[in-house]
This record gives sequence, C-alpha cells and structure tokens, in this order.
Amino acid sequence: MKSLSIICYLFLFPLILQNNLKAQDIDILIKNGHVFDAKNEIDGVMDVAIIGDKVFRVAKNISEAEVKKVIDASGMYVCPGLIDIHTHVFVGSRPKKFVDGSYSLSPDDFTLRAGITTVVDAGTSGWRNFPKFKEQVIEHSKTRILAFLNISGSGMTGDDQQEDIDEMDVGKAVKCIETYPDIIVGIKIGHYTGDLWTPFERASEAAKQAERPMFVECHLPQYSLKDQLDRMRPGDIITHSYEKISERSSVIGEDGLVQPLVFLAKEKGVLFDVGHGGAGFWFSEAIPALKQGLLPNSFGSDLHRFSMNSGMKDMLNIMSKYMAMGMEEKDILLRATWNPAKSIKREDLGNLSEGAVADVALISVRDGNFGFVDAGKNRITGNKKFEAELTIRAGKIVWDLNGISATPFELK
Repeated sequence: MKSLSIICYLFLFPLILQNNLKAQDIDILIKNGHVFDAKNEIDGVMDVAIIGDKVFRVAKNISEAEVKKVIDASGMYVCPGLIDIHTHVFVGSRPKKFVDGSYSLSPDDFTLRAGITTVVDAGTSGWRNFPKFKEQVIEHSKTRILAFLNISGSGMTGDDQQEDIDEMDVGKAVKCIETYPDIIVGIKIGHYTGDLWTPFERASEAAKQAERPMFVECHLPQYSLKDQLDRMRPGDIITHSYEKISERSSVIGEDGLVQPLVFLAKEKGVLFDVGHGGAGFWFSEAIPALKQGLLPNSFGSDLHRFSMNSGMKDMLNIMSKYMAMGMEEKDILLRATWNPAKSIKREDLGNLSEGAVADVALISVRDGNFGFVDAGKNRITGNKKFEAELTIRAGKIVWDLNGISATPFELK
C-alpha cells in the first residue's frame, strides 16, 4: 500500500505543480529562451515565471494560463541581471570631481540598457561621505548600487586629502561597514603615490576585520605588482588587470608570457577583474593572457564620464570583446553574473533561484561585422556582439529595446 501511494504521488506531482502554477497569477512569464544560470547549473531552453519582485519558477513548458504578460525570448539568452563590480556613480554637482561630482555617472542612464541590474561603486566614497552617497544617489536609483568603501575617509577627492594617512582609519571604516552591511561589500585601496605600505596595510586590515574583500586599483606607482599580489589575501580583487601603463608592470612579461608571480597569485585565490576604463585594458596584454589561461573573474567596466565614450563603452561591449577574442559565450555569461556575485559575497544575486529577486536580462547575440577598441585605440574585429533586448529589475521591466513586452499596435 505504501509503495502504491508513492507511485501515485510521483505520477500526480507534476499535475499538482502545474495546477499550483495556474492557480497563482504570474506577473511575467518569459517563454522559450535559453536560460543560463550558473549557480543552479541551468543551461538550456526553459521558461521563467515571475510573481511580484521574485523568481517564482524556472521550468520547461510553464502554462500561459493566468499569466498577465508573456514575453517570447526565442533565440535569446535569459540570464540573471548582469553585475558590474567596478563603477564610479557618486554623481553630484561638483565640477571635475568623482566625489559628489560630474566625473561620476548616474547608473540608471547607462546600466539598464546594457542588461546590468547591479553595480558596485569602486571606492568613490569613504567613511566620511558614504552616508551622503547613500542618501543622494543609492536610495534614488533603480539600479542596485553596492560599494567598495575607500580606505581614505573622503574617497576619491583628487587632491592631497585622498593620500592623507591620518584619514585612513581602520576603525572608522569598519564601523561604517557595520552600519551599512547590506550595501558595502569591501574596502578599496588606490590613488596613493607614496612609498609607505601603511595605506595598503590599513585597507587590508579593515577588509579582514569586516570579513570582506579588498579591491586593489592601480594608481599605486611605488608598489610593484609582485609586492601588491604578495600582500593580497585569497578573495581579494585586483582590477585593471590587463593594463599597459608605466605605473604598474603588466601581467605579461617581456617574453610575451604571463609572469609566474601572477599565476601564483591566482592559485592563491586572488581574483582578476578587467577594470577596462579609459586606460585599463589593452589587447596586447589581454589576448596573450586569455590564451595562456589568465581569464578574468569579472568584467568590471570602470564606468565614468570618460570611459563610456572611449573604447570601453559599456560592460556588454567588454563581453563582446572577449567573444571576439575567442572566449566561449557561456564562460562570458558566467563572469558577468555568478562570478561577480560570489566575489562580493552576495550569493543572493547573480542567479535565478526560485525566491531570488527577479533581476533578469534577455541578451541576444547579433551577427554582423563589428569593431572593438582597447585603451590604446587598437582595434580588433568580430562577427558577433551581445545586445540587451530586455532588462527586468526586481520584477519590473526597465528596458525593452525592441518592445517585445509591449502591446502590438496595428498601423492603419
């Protein structure tokens, strides 16, 4: 009798599940797309149902009954909203400044149209002015804004203040993180021209006490690449990984090979972010690194006023560069979604688990003839390019390139 009950349950469960799906009003049902969700090892054509601001179900052939809006994603990738872990978005009225200034950007103007639902501000603010950043920008953005807190108290001021060691207070930085634990994901060090290791050590200590990664930018000209990597802990992140500038040696040696010290750091657990920006990405470094196995962990864009109109453009353009360079599409999507979520210890993001926040990107791969430019104005070509067709943030459609979610209107 017990065996019979089990058999009946196994037979009826799919029908019960389908009836439950029908019984609840699904707000958005994305049909026929190629779902890619690295966390849950989903890689194939499936449907995604959204109720409210949460993912309700990912499965094949979900019924369209009791569905408010159906979106046909045939021929597109359906993946978690993309995550850009290197941006500068503390926008404000101060001219020629990153902090509360015109050099930073309002993320909603650039991210949603690129399938990005989460950005991490890379240390534009410090413990002194983070509350203003939160009140002025973070609380009013559709894009989810997280932050690496600058170890310098006032952040990227662009003057001597950002190099004042007395402003690099471990206790106050940790206290700020403890006050805003859901927003601040790590500590950033960068923009220091002295030869003392005190700033680096304080940033590392603050990150250690807060149990968060340290984000290491360039603009530390007196520190060798080897010394920086030696002092970084597993899980720390170095950005501008493929730059070719005088202030930090390249990951590629004069012999054209990835330096052994770089592979040692990778084996230790140091994570390598692209950090394209205006000067941080060169094909001469990135292509041999890719061929030799030094793949980026994430595609941080270093989005700011200047990089958006240079070779960088946006994170999708960086991803398209890597496609042209030979990286597989699935490897690229992994590094745009689940990898960055893990690196900032926000595993609630970057996935389509049932009950997860409904941040979703519908990405098409266009065929054609395309050109891609690095920081040195060097160009490569490719025959494919990523394009964001539709972006959903917390269950709301916030970008729809070709109106695939809109009501058809017949011209008379």
